[in-house]
Amino acid sequence: MHQFDITILTDSIHLGALKRTLHIENIMQEDRLVQTALEQRGLKVRRINWDHPEVDWSDTRYILFRSTWDYFDRFPEFDRWLESVKNQTSMLNPYETVRWNLDKHYLLELAEKGVHIPPTRFMEKGDQKPLKELTAETGWSEIILKPVVSGAARHTYRFTPGESARYEKVFRNLVVEEAMMIQEFQQQVTEKGEVSFVVIGGTFTHAILKKARSGDFRVQDDFGGTLHPYDPSEEEIAFAEAVVSHCRQQPLYARVDAIWDNLDQLAISELELIEPELWFRYNPDAANRLADTFISYDH
Repeated sequence: MHQFDITILTDSIHLGALKRTLHIENIMQEDRLVQTALEQRGLKVRRINWDHPEVDWSDTRYILFRSTWDYFDRFPEFDRWLESVKNQTSMLNPYETVRWNLDKHYLLELAEKGVHIPPTRFMEKGDQKPLKELTAETGWSEIILKPVVSGAARHTYRFTPGESARYEKVFRNLVVEEAMMIQEFQQQVTEKGEVSFVVIGGTFTHAILKKARSGDFRVQDDFGGTLHPYDPSEEEIAFAEAVVSHCRQQPLYARVDAIWDNLDQLAISELELIEPELWFRYNPDAANRLADTFISYDH
């Protein structure tokens, strides 16, 4: 007999921080909205950090990934944890979906299904080719370098091919341990920003525009980026829902991050299925949609 229907997953930083920054308050509000929506439907819910040493994960029917935002800094540990709990409980989104979405090689699979992505090249772990040579081969005037498993702009660098020597050492140190990727930098992200489309049960609910601070290209609020409500066109909504439809399994929830490329076409920058911020505080109704979709899913 399970003690809980759903366990909402966070990390130890966001569980009960003593220092209540605006960021912490926002995350706690988001999780409260989800927890309240689930409890209003008669479910027994708790919220706890994924790395809690004393939790019996078989005590819960489902675990719901929400703010496990230290996983990419502790990936080997998180990876072991995933393997240890996959047979003890069910995951939302499912384990296979989480696994697929952890590694940005998924972009190639989406591209093969017709999803538009920025020009991208992958370098596998242990690749010996110098960064200078790799960047010269692309013909791109400006480049983004980052790991295939990453978040919050971890080891994300923007440079021109002529500046590649500056990043050769950090690239060499990283590629020994993990696969890396380069993409052609899309200039309009600094002007138009990046739009996050929230899709629950395959259907669009709301969108947020993220804009980088002046002089930067990173839209995350960690780097001074700002959030703005966004009213997408029908074509943009169709794009986001189509991206989600191409997942190997239909996810319970998804966030499609999209930018306008150098030809002013909408392109996916990332598909977030593991622990995306969904900004329920901008649309609390979406938390109810998530709860209702779970009820349907569970039946």
